Amino acid sequence: RQMGPIASVTPQGDRTLASASIKQGVRGIALAKDSHGKVGVILKSIDKGIFVVFVWGGSAAAQAGLRFGDQILQINGENVAGWRSDKAMEFIRKAAPERLTFAVRDRPYERVVTLQKDSMGHVGFVFKDGEITALVKDSSACRNGLLINHQLIEINGLNVVGLTDDNIVKLFRDSPTTISATIMPTFIYMHLIKNVGSLKKHMDRSLPEF
Repeated sequence: RQMGPIASVTPQGDRTLASASIKQGVRGIALAKDSHGKVGVILKSIDKGIFVVFVWGGSAAAQAGLRFGDQILQINGENVAGWRSDKAMEFIRKAAPERLTFAVRDRPYERVVTLQKDSMGHVGFVFKDGEITALVKDSSACRNGLLINHQLIEINGLNVVGLTDDNIVKLFRDSPTTISATIMPTFIYMHLIKNVGSLKKHMDRSLPEF
């Protein structure tokens, strides 16, 4: 049986894909606290790991490139596996303001799906409150492995956590033909975002350097 069409291969150097890509390995980040002694990040423990669940727009954490869903492996050389959320946050609060270092694994619970708009400008899925709830048969979403019960985290590398569905739709509408959608299983997302509340609207939405 002949295979149906797949999405076009994204060209090398495409900015959309580069901004969204999840890199392998561990990266180092160094930053200084702001004049108020703040870093601009909230960390949370899940499965014995420490994860970034909020990055304040324009903060030191944002400028250093921390993103929602990043896993923190070390802070100032201290291994944080098994730490509670409050221990990690207290460690940052007590750290010297001039320099903090982080060892970071890039968003291990997330994956990026590259989609292609059809002639009507659609990619073929339905979402509510950012959660993918249905797929359109034979659409780009189906052909490229998008899944229901997953939360939209980024569109073309831009964080959409806390945006209204109307704003997310506008991002899709204004996007080029090739779209990168970063997703995460909803049950993990709900655990990470719990207690962040209205702060979500202040989430960093800058495009990452690459």
